[in-house]
Formats: sequence, C-alpha cells, structure tokens
Amino acid sequence: MRGCGAGSPSCGLTDGKGEPDGGKGGLMFQVLAGVWALLLGVVLIMLGNGMHFTLIGLRGGIEGFSAAELAIVTSGYFIGFLSGARLSPSLIRRVGHVRVFAALGSFMSAGLIAFTLLTEPWAWTVLRILVGFCMSGIYVTAESWLNNAATNETRGKVLSAYMIAQTLGIIGAQGLLTLGDAGTASLFIGASILVSISFAPILLTVARVPAVEVARPMSLHKLYSGSPLGTVGIFLLGSVYATQSGMGAVFGTQIGLSADRIALFVAMLFAGALVLQYPIGWLSDRMDRRTLIFGAAVMGAASCALGWINVGGLWPVMAAAFLAGGVTTPLYALLLAYTNDFLPTEDMPAASGGLVFTFGLGAIAGPLLTGWAMQGLGPFAFWLVLGGTFAALALYALYRMTQRATPSVDETESYLGVLPTASPVAVEAAGTWAVEQAEANREEPEEAAPSS
Repeated sequence: MRGCGAGSPSCGLTDGKGEPDGGKGGLMFQVLAGVWALLLGVVLIMLGNGMHFTLIGLRGGIEGFSAAELAIVTSGYFIGFLSGARLSPSLIRRVGHVRVFAALGSFMSAGLIAFTLLTEPWAWTVLRILVGFCMSGIYVTAESWLNNAATNETRGKVLSAYMIAQTLGIIGAQGLLTLGDAGTASLFIGASILVSISFAPILLTVARVPAVEVARPMSLHKLYSGSPLGTVGIFLLGSVYATQSGMGAVFGTQIGLSADRIALFVAMLFAGALVLQYPIGWLSDRMDRRTLIFGAAVMGAASCALGWINVGGLWPVMAAAFLAGGVTTPLYALLLAYTNDFLPTEDMPAASGGLVFTFGLGAIAGPLLTGWAMQGLGPFAFWLVLGGTFAALALYALYRMTQRATPSVDETESYLGVLPTASPVAVEAAGTWAVEQAEANREEPEEAAPSS
C-alpha cells in the first residue's frame, strides 16, 4: 500500500504518499485555526510582491529601459534573496523573530514606494536587491513560525496550504494590476500598502517564537557527487523560474500587449502550477523520477516552441505560458525529492541549503542571459532561452538515466509540493516530512502482515 497519492482530498493538495487523516481532521482544523493569520499575511505579502514583479516590466517599458537593463534589475532581486537566505537566520537569532520581521517589512514597504522616486536602472537594481533580501528574511521568519505550529501528522497539509496561499497571492496580484495605471505611482503605493498591512495579523496573533536552526549549506561539490541531476537540474530550473517571473512582463511589454493582457500572461505562468502540481506529484511517487523529470522538461520545451512559433497569436502565447509555468514549480519539488532519494537522512538539511543556493545562482544568471538574447534577437528570444534551458534539463536527465540504476519506487521519499520561492526552512521541513511519511508507508505492510 502506497498511501493516498498526491493531492487526494484526504492527503492534502500536494502530498505524495500521505496517509488519510481520518479522525485527525479536528487536529488539522486546530492547526489551521492557529496559523490562519500567518496564511492571510502571506497572501497579502504575495499580493504586494507579485504586483511589484510585474510592475517592473510594465513601468520599465514606459520609462524606456532596455531588455538588458531590466534583466539586470530582475537579477538584483535574486542576489538579494540569496543573501537574505544566508544572513536572516543569524539576524533572527541575534534580535528575535518579531524585530526582524517588522524591520524587513518596513524596509520592503519603503523600497516599493521608492521605485517611483528613482526611475533609473541602477537605482532599481539596488532597490530590487533590498526587496529580495527583505522577502527572503520574511520567508525564513514566516516559515519558521509555520513549521513550529505543525506536527508530524499535519506538516504536509500545513506546508501545502502555505504554498497554495503564496500561489494564489501571486495570481491575485495580477488582477489588482488592472485597477490602476503603471505609469503613475498608484500601483506601487498599493503594493506597499498591502505589504505594510500584511504584518498586522501576523504580529498581533503569533505568540510562540520558535527557534531558527538552519543547517549550513552542503558544498556544491558534495551536493553534485550525491545527485548530479538534482544539482544541475535545480540550477537550470532557477534560470527558468527567474526568467518567467522577472522577464515575462518585459516580454509582454515589448510585443505590445496591453497592461491587462500582460497581467493575464503572468497569471497564466503561475496558474498552470495549480493544475499540474497534482498529476505530476501523483506520478512522482509511482514511477522513475528521472523519466518524469525528462517528460516534464520536454513538455516545457515544447510549450516554449509553441510560444516562439506563434508570433502575434495571443492565445497560443497564453497556452504556452500556462504549460511552461505549469511544469516549472512541480519540477522544483520533483528535483528536491529526487535528490533526497540518494542522500542519507542526516545530510538532507544541509543538502536543502545547498539546493536553495544552487537555485539562486541559476536565478541570477537566467534573466541576464535572457535579457542579452532579447536585446540582440528580439522579444521572442524570451521563449528561445526558456525552451533551450528546458531542453538542456531534459537531455541531462536522459543522460543520467544511463549512469545510475533506477531506485525502487518503494524506496523513494514522498513528494511534497514546494515553491521555488521557499527558503531553506520550508525546504528542510518538506524533506523531514517526506522521510517520515515514506518510513511510515514502508512500515505499514509489515504491521498489516499476519503473524506466523
């Protein structure tokens, strides 16, 4: 018996092998009742952050920034995010969760307003580094609270609810962009207000302050030795995700889409993940994960070809965004699960930090490469770079199939959907849950076997 499968109603929305809760529904309700303020705050934060991501492309086009300049601005966010993931735990241990949370929120809110005051590429790059650093620290703090509120039995569902709250916030942010004019300061001010008010429900209701213990990241050499496909795949996927989220609006602006259609285009990139997370997660626990990684990457490359070939066609471009974005987030969780399959349990926390760092390096490089290509080859090079990166991932997965034996499906860890924006705290928590869930599933047949 393999549990209830990814995304079944009794397992949580992105669990892989989780057991039905049964009589534990009341416990789950109590846990969610205890973290509702945190989830509400996350939605509000993501509304503000999601608005700012798309606004960069919209306002940058109005200000006449080139694709290369906006690529540097985009990469700045991930430089800050990577720095925050490394430094935030130390800050929290030094001055506490509440102070770090409030301080980073204040800086982020101020940074969002400052975008309209300093409309220069260099200034925007500095501001994006600041916003990225703040968001990373906010994630570390929020995910520490969330993980502390969960138990072994509820952690999978709590993390799933958290990831869904983030995704819905990003999608909802695109709808809010249709309510204002990117050429004025109103939308930036609105994003700043959303971030500011998001901290009220969190800081006024969270009582217990958890300890933050984030393992030192594993070296890239050791990580690669343990899982070459996981390491290379995460790096390439970082490039894909940052290009989609940061350069998608730039692409829409340069091909002449209206602000409403650009918002829809970015929303489609994230909406696809809500639809495809379940089937990919379900398959992940029932087949060779390398085959699934290969198939998802091929689907991503094919969808990018659709977007590139259909020059001037609106709905083929939207469909391409839905499919390309739809496989990106599940691929991230899939690569994390695949890497954990080949690591001892005690190495998983350090590996989580190493994978987040590797993803960040790819996220910095991806927009720079895409911006350079769009500058020289035109806006549809956006799809060319994305498709080429997906293709590289597919080919490397195919190569790795010839280099290592396929592990038994019964010996693999459980799959749990984790967003690429997650900090090492959430990635470690997901890894812990996966190990516990897989061990419970392996013990179940032994307990059910009749005694001789």
